[in-house]
Amino acid sequence: MVVNPWLALASGDDPAERRRTIRTAHTAFLGGAPPGPGVRSVVTDSWRRSAARLPTPDFLPPVEVDGADLEAYRRAHPLAAVLPLLRELLGSVAADGAHLFAVCDATGRLLWVEGHAGVRKRAESMNFVPGARWDERHAGTNAPGTALAVGHAVQIFATEHYNRRVQPWSCAAAPVHDPRTGQLLGAVDITGGDQLAAPQSLALVRATVRAAEAQLPAPGHTPGCVLTALGRDEALLVTEGRRLRLGRRHSEILTLLAAHPDGLAGEQLSAALYGGRAVPPVTLRAELSRLRRLVGPLLASRPYRLCGTVDTDFGCVEQALAAGGLRAALRAYDGPLLPFSEAPGVCRLRRLLETRLRRAVLTCGDPVALQTWADSPWGEDDLEVWERLLAALPMSAPQRGSVAVEARRLRETYAPGDGATFAQRERA
Repeated sequence: MVVNPWLALASGDDPAERRRTIRTAHTAFLGGAPPGPGVRSVVTDSWRRSAARLPTPDFLPPVEVDGADLEAYRRAHPLAAVLPLLRELLGSVAADGAHLFAVCDATGRLLWVEGHAGVRKRAESMNFVPGARWDERHAGTNAPGTALAVGHAVQIFATEHYNRRVQPWSCAAAPVHDPRTGQLLGAVDITGGDQLAAPQSLALVRATVRAAEAQLPAPGHTPGCVLTALGRDEALLVTEGRRLRLGRRHSEILTLLAAHPDGLAGEQLSAALYGGRAVPPVTLRAELSRLRRLVGPLLASRPYRLCGTVDTDFGCVEQALAAGGLRAALRAYDGPLLPFSEAPGVCRLRRLLETRLRRAVLTCGDPVALQTWADSPWGEDDLEVWERLLAALPMSAPQRGSVAVEARRLRETYAPGDGATFAQRERA
């Protein structure tokens, strides 16, 4: 029988025995031994990621934002539009007095945690509260954090949690994506007792996410094409209901043409793709011919350009910045533009967007925006941002201590008198 790797318990498993088996494996893992074949690979992989980032298996995830800042952040988040639907579909689970349902953003920050007051009170003891960070980097192995990390719905049962404080709980979660662009928006989770290790709980969460995604596009807005290229080695093009994952060169071509709506002559496009290398014109023409077979009339020539409106994720970031919406820009920024591309034109676009966004973060004085950048893979070693964040936080902020520790660690990483950040060195 093929076992579903995303389910916590196989048919016929005894939850109590399973809990003991995994606890023994967890203890062995913390002592330096391999976890053994009795633990699912999705869990052991997550334990390894957690151990690499967390100094101890017994801790409280940080609460990063609360009060008015949290309310404003929730109101502006795309998942706020489908919260009534989530409540309708998962409300019975959360109302039974034993479970909670939660929604987090793409960074693992909890936006809503709802359910019986007594269960919420118990969950507060492990900082499972709105505004807390429950991605793996801050909370270890857990259903919403691991679902975000692996991009798939998953259950985490009891002692499968890396953090010992969370091991009395079980949970099931699924990531939520924008159906037009594929952008990760967050995750939906149900948390409670051992009953949530049953297959039905994972099926319920997945069905809820599918229903929510179906309601996410703005009413009356049907873009002709959407190009997603941030944080991706290969861009995704959604056009006429089709989702096309493009090869690297085609990703670069469409990104360059989307960034130059008036079009590029063959020589300009060749220089943007190949730089100073001597590449015969027939090479570019062959690439464009293959691309045209994929996208049809979207691609025009003389000059090379895209026909019609093409919405892009990097364009959304630029538009939000232009409108003064820094938090919206950060939500839309899923990472560097085609990060592994070495095409000169793409490198320039990538550098300009990152520099503009980072400069806005450094000058904003907004702790939420600074924290968002500092906690991202591209900002986690950015000393200047961590120091600005520490200066912007009120003395009473709950995360001030952990931010001070991280800023100190980064300062000690650099040679004396060296104020450059890792990100700046990489850009040099």
